[in-house]
Amino acid sequence: MACFTVPLAEAVVVTAVRKLALRRHAGATVSAAKEGRLESFKDKLAVLEKMLYGGSFLLAIEHIYHGEVVLYPPFLTAMRDPEEIPVMLHEMATVGVGMALLVTAVWGAGCLVASLVERRSGGTPSALQGAV
Repeated sequence: MACFTVPLAEAVVVTAVRKLALRRHAGATVSAAKEGRLESFKDKLAVLEKMLYGGSFLLAIEHIYHGEVVLYPPFLTAMRDPEEIPVMLHEMATVGVGMALLVTAVWGAGCLVASLVERRSGGTPSALQGAV
């Protein structure tokens, strides 16, 4: 019903955090090593953003296809019937939060693997540079 709204909300928060990090460190003078780590983290946050926005978009399309989301108010068909609202909120709390946590965990695992590969090779591998 509305499970895609939880990863979408997380994506909005990640976007705000990334924008704040860009703004906060734009004028500051930091060491080259710290600047490199900061840029790497911002790039990794951008990947998380894309994963969350992309997944939310695909889920929204799937819900539109199945008639659970309509393009006119109240948009979510569960909102038409007051008895369906608790069911929708339960789905958001279980399925939506679970999906958001899983996407974030997969992203974190990917960041960990990239970090381990970077440490082992002594620099950013060229194959991973384009992916991040």
